[in-house]
Amino acid sequence: MKHRIVVLGAGYAGAYAAGNLARRLSPADTEITVVNAVPDFVQRMRLPQLATGQEIEAPKLADVFAGTGIRLRLARVAAILPQRQIVAMADGGGELGYDTLVYALGSHVADHGVPGVAEYAFDVTGRPSALRLRERLDDLDRRGEGGNVLVVGDGPTGIETATEIAESRPGLSVTFIARGEPGARLSAGARGHLRRACDRLGITVLAHTTVTAVEATRVLCADGTTLASDATVWTAGFAVGPIAAAGGLEVTETGQITVDRTMRSASHPNVYAIGDSVHAVGDSGRPLPMSCASAGHTGRQAIEAIVGRLTGRPVANTKLVHSYNHISLGRRDGILQTVDDEGRPKPKYAGGRNAARVKAAILTMALWATSHPTYGLPKRRHRLAAAPAPITEKVHP
Repeated sequence: MKHRIVVLGAGYAGAYAAGNLARRLSPADTEITVVNAVPDFVQRMRLPQLATGQEIEAPKLADVFAGTGIRLRLARVAAILPQRQIVAMADGGGELGYDTLVYALGSHVADHGVPGVAEYAFDVTGRPSALRLRERLDDLDRRGEGGNVLVVGDGPTGIETATEIAESRPGLSVTFIARGEPGARLSAGARGHLRRACDRLGITVLAHTTVTAVEATRVLCADGTTLASDATVWTAGFAVGPIAAAGGLEVTETGQITVDRTMRSASHPNVYAIGDSVHAVGDSGRPLPMSCASAGHTGRQAIEAIVGRLTGRPVANTKLVHSYNHISLGRRDGILQTVDDEGRPKPKYAGGRNAARVKAAILTMALWATSHPTYGLPKRRHRLAAAPAPITEKVHP
């Protein structure tokens, strides 16, 4: 019987892991299935562009995995049952057994308990929600009377969303609301560059402002201020879903799966977690942030661990680092900020058109790597050392 590898999620982390496992493991011994809720690969980092009306590629996963031997199952995961090594699908989708599980279900917008976010706010964490925001912006433009767009959240997603909207929709008034200092994780020089970009694009910046409630046509702030809004975009962080915790996997307070250095679950040794779903401690001793770069690093480490353990080879330790932040400021400007081992910004930064080009090149490379998961497929792939026996012992980081 073939060893069943099931990958949950086909975002940057899941699609990359599935493709590389298919490259390196013999189909005579292994069967790889990817479970994803939607039929397309979603370029999540480009969703602010999609929301503003720009067209971005969304390759069909069936085409991405064609000829790889990877099985694609379109379904939403309802639960995992590690004791039975089963994944349960929603809406009567049945069950799927596994021998090795790769958990890459990613994250969604975090409302932090603020009333009205779920009901009235837009977000750019998924393709449907980005298209919903796009439709709203189209409506405001068609009215020809302008409109107030509030972007709440001072991280890279908020910065990119505010600048993309302001550049693509100059008829709208964009206000960027930051709980702290906008671009607080940037160096002083980079923060100055960000301020100049906001001024150039006509973005109103409200720093040290906490939103306490979102309503249909306004937001309420902690200082008593009320801000009129025709579209409120919530970008104040990300959260992971409850499936891992509900399944009995060991997780942190945030719901991220606790793992050892090889991305193997601390409580269930035949489960690996990658991407936003994992609490991965980097080489610096600090947790890796939720990012596309972290998805690549954690994915590579899990691939090495799975291939090594299944084929009887040594498990290599790959780099787990966070060394820079790339932020787009529209299509013609950007910031490249390097950070030290403590995650603090280094004094020097790169800004302007060249930084924007570098960010665009990274996104293009990420899409290409995902769309060609088995590029350079070797003629001979690794055979399993033996049929792995069920593993039940607890693993400690």
